[in-house]
Amino acid sequence: MNAESEQEMCLAPISKLKRRRGTRTLLVLSFLLLIFCMPARASSKEQRERGAALFASSGCQHCHTIGDVGGHRGPNLSNVGRTAKKAAIRNQIINGSDVMPAFGYVLKREEIEDLIAYLESCRQKPVP
Repeated sequence: MNAESEQEMCLAPISKLKRRRGTRTLLVLSFLLLIFCMPARASSKEQRERGAALFASSGCQHCHTIGDVGGHRGPNLSNVGRTAKKAAIRNQIINGSDVMPAFGYVLKREEIEDLIAYLESCRQKPVP
């Protein structure tokens, strides 16, 4: 065996390893690209339903009206999905305001997301 063929034999496993590593890297990158390029999951019907139930059970209805149901201490949220951005709704729920208590300590992250999904779906046209 000459030196050249010995060197090829020694390098053959390395080149296979490089190809395998390249394939693995390509698969990982493809997977990440697929995940990050997918459109954000829109709120599901189930998520909105959980949010509506939470709105009623957490006491939101004591102060806020949606449709014809609820209190009048806080603003009517019947069309909050038209007037407020998701970030503003989240901030209001988590931090509260001078007249609204903060619920960031009370609600779990998933519950806050459900409540936001429900409130974003409240898009009742205002009555002229």
